[in-house]
Amino acid sequence: GGETDKPALFHQVRIVLAEKGVSVEIEQVELDNLPQDLIDLNPYQTVPTLVDRELTLYESRIIMEYLDERFPHPPLMPVYPVARGESRLMMLRIEKNWYSLMYKIEQSNGQEAESARRQLREELLAIAPIFGQTPYFMSEEFSLVDCYLAPLLWRLPQLGIDLIGAGSKELKGYMTRVFERDAFLASLTEAEREMRLQTRG
Repeated sequence: GGETDKPALFHQVRIVLAEKGVSVEIEQVELDNLPQDLIDLNPYQTVPTLVDRELTLYESRIIMEYLDERFPHPPLMPVYPVARGESRLMMLRIEKNWYSLMYKIEQSNGQEAESARRQLREELLAIAPIFGQTPYFMSEEFSLVDCYLAPLLWRLPQLGIDLIGAGSKELKGYMTRVFERDAFLASLTEAEREMRLQTRG
């Protein structure tokens, strides 16, 4: 339903586009009624799909890395292969560990959602001390890993997750640093802006 089952994936890509100052044409599609040209271009029929001249890419992580290489300034990946490898691993872990919990919260209810909510909250607070050491996700510089994680953090109030207790100060400090970036603000859709307005009390 809506723009997609997983709007956070679009948000990841939009943050990168905004950081790079690149404008693209965004075409909303209905997942149960995909246009034929998308079906022809992407055998997995997933969104977001990026079309750039002869190239078609899907999977938000692959799109984000391509955009970073295609538009090198400002760079959003570290220079050295070891650090790049670590960044890719972190994005994979964020997806497998945290986004999977987010989808569980969104798609289930009752006990299952509650337990996913508790687990996500605990895991985020457990890694919070790293945000006291560097301004961004294990990095002095804003990177693709931050672009990847930010949409999930932005959606915490909507997921019914409050950050209190040990670790919350560092995590909230990090979120503020990311959310106050011009590009992050520019990346938000109307619906995404509302998510936080409603919960400011």
